[in-house]
Amino acid sequence: MSYIENRLVHDADSHLMELSDCLDPYFESSLLKRYHEHPNLGVRVGNQKAVEDARERQADEAFRAGAAANIMLRKNYDAEGAFLQEDRPAAVDHIGVASQLVFTTFCLGNFGFDQTDDLELCYGAANAHNRMMTDFCSIDKRLLATAYVPLEDFEQSTATAKAAIDMGAKALMVPSWCPQNHSPSHIDLFPVWAMAEEAGIPILFHVGGEEKLDLTYKNNGLPAVPDFHGGDANFTSVTYIPISVSVQQTLATLIIDGIFDAFPNLKWGAIELGASWLPGWLRNMDSAAHAFVKNEERLQKLSDKPSEIARRQLRVTPYPHEDTGWIINNSHEEMCLFSTDYPHVEGGRNPLKRFGESLESLPQSAQDGFYADNFIDLMGEGLAPELRRPELP
Repeated sequence: MSYIENRLVHDADSHLMELSDCLDPYFESSLLKRYHEHPNLGVRVGNQKAVEDARERQADEAFRAGAAANIMLRKNYDAEGAFLQEDRPAAVDHIGVASQLVFTTFCLGNFGFDQTDDLELCYGAANAHNRMMTDFCSIDKRLLATAYVPLEDFEQSTATAKAAIDMGAKALMVPSWCPQNHSPSHIDLFPVWAMAEEAGIPILFHVGGEEKLDLTYKNNGLPAVPDFHGGDANFTSVTYIPISVSVQQTLATLIIDGIFDAFPNLKWGAIELGASWLPGWLRNMDSAAHAFVKNEERLQKLSDKPSEIARRQLRVTPYPHEDTGWIINNSHEEMCLFSTDYPHVEGGRNPLKRFGESLESLPQSAQDGFYADNFIDLMGEGLAPELRRPELP
């Protein structure tokens, strides 16, 4: 018996919980020492004692026997298939989804290397990450590997994207923050978008690659506010607010500068960045286009209103605590995707119930789109034909 039954569902957001040495076997040997000694790695892969305790539990037969019954209850390193590759297919079975997009956890944001002057290490870490992710997901075609492509250097971005596609990545992940010296819409990044479009795979943004809250806001003279994990390094109510700011700006720039139109068959996804912002953002883009169209040739050349271009090519994942029904009613039923965030705590213990309650009043077409059809559209050739609509058990 699986968590999800009698419904076709694709999972647009799941994660690998890396161990402290996760990238070592995949790193270029000439860069490995520099990587380990870089100050950005001061806090890298969580509490090592917690990891070792989880290793012991995952080796205990009695603990393992409860994996199926606790598939949505055990989180992080305790979850089935969180870091043991051979266990992940069983986890997909027990969740009951037809496929999972798989992201990293602690490598999200590429350790901040994109925002340094060491571009060799920036792209070296990205390539190591991509080798790790495609290797981990190679055990089961339902596991869809995401590969990270920094956008700092045009030639290296193109080479990294090509290598990722060649090694079997099913989606390219790029940061939503702006590169240091050029716009994400720069024409010299066209080869990256062209390769993804030709391969039929999407470009994704994910939480972790956004501009963070100015930490001065936290200096309020009061004790630190605990996050989901008990510390204050992850999201709290205030640090949550700007999560989507970068992706709104970047996507608007890509649409208005004509990148979506230049690659009309390329799909884009905003994953684990929420979606309550979506309705207002669509209207705001149209308002900007209406206000400035007389003065801006780029707006005059757009194939449609910015909101309609986004409707055609952009897909987003609401959080389970958001009112997904309201979001869909005030945007478009083609745009939202189901996700579990497995095995992260933030995904909750019963996302199917929480999403389902919000979607009850929507037509069946909108519900089918949310759980499966919109994901199938997003993934294109990244999702094998036999996975798109498999027979339900």
